[in-house]
Amino acid sequence: MPILMVNFVTCMASITFRFEQKNKEDLRVDVYLGESILDVAIENDIQLNHNCGGVCGCSTCHIYVESGEEFLPEMSDREEEYVDRARNPKYTSRLACQCKLEKLGNIIAVIPDQTGIIGH
Repeated sequence: MPILMVNFVTCMASITFRFEQKNKEDLRVDVYLGESILDVAIENDIQLNHNCGGVCGCSTCHIYVESGEEFLPEMSDREEEYVDRARNPKYTSRLACQCKLEKLGNIIAVIPDQTGIIGH
């Protein structure tokens, strides 16, 4: 009886983390649909504070999405309120806990310098 080989294609995308903090090199990691940028950062030992535990209750996981915004959900009103409270918000500001990959693609996320943020 012949053996049927099935080739499973893993649906993945990537996030390239860039850091404002000096002496930190870019890091590219794979991400699955439905994962948040915060979860991916935590899984890869990337320091990104998240005082509320990732429930859109603070602004400590503030990031800048340099490219790939089209692969993420639109910003909710609640997220926008907290982004407005973040340090140095920009037009590209998002909360990493709310950025869950909805479509396959590549994202570049810039993590602001974490040294002046009190949190975990």
